[in-house]
Amino acid sequence: MTVPIDTLVTWSPAPLSASDTIEDALGMVLEDGCEVLPVVGPDGILVGVVSEEVLLEADGPDSTLASVLHGFPVSIAPDAHVFEATKLMVQHDLTALPIIDEGRRYLGFARRRDIFERYAQMLATQEAGAIVTIEMEPRDFSLAKLVHTIEQNDVRILSVVTEPPSEASESYVLTLKLNVQDASRVRHLLEHYGYQVIGSHGESETEEDLQDRVQAFMRYLDI
Repeated sequence: MTVPIDTLVTWSPAPLSASDTIEDALGMVLEDGCEVLPVVGPDGILVGVVSEEVLLEADGPDSTLASVLHGFPVSIAPDAHVFEATKLMVQHDLTALPIIDEGRRYLGFARRRDIFERYAQMLATQEAGAIVTIEMEPRDFSLAKLVHTIEQNDVRILSVVTEPPSEASESYVLTLKLNVQDASRVRHLLEHYGYQVIGSHGESETEEDLQDRVQAFMRYLDI
């Protein structure tokens, strides 16, 4: 299942033109609380984006936006995956990413909050279920084997978060959201098959713990 970025276009401020003034743009920022504003040319072609910081550093309120536009902005196609949007946001330290079609026509923005909400959906944070966290050595890492071990015992995995080895740990850390409320049976099952279970939480702790795991995952992505 793909997750195209155009499904995250929930915020689309009215575009400005390069001939609009700094004062006009700042007025929109103050009135609408926009993080960034699109600047378009003829036929809605994106020519740049401006932020409040850039506007405040401009020469004066009567200067045009053309004076603060430098190069084509980082952007993304509407059919790109949400992971690609995340990568671009991290690489370029963006709070919002303009979406354009093949003709560079402006379609809207994807924001960090949109990305976070989509990850929350992908990780089944709203689904009832227990959570189990496993640590696995790289030589033992096999999602297929792990999934088979769990699901052959009438338990379904709703989502998996995989944190790869890092400087802090040479092991993979996997967090599983399950469709059962009691994690104890799955924990004992995994330990029986030699898996190192480093945490398990039943339904009473699910929401808080999974939100913590989502936050940790987003920090891993530098969001």
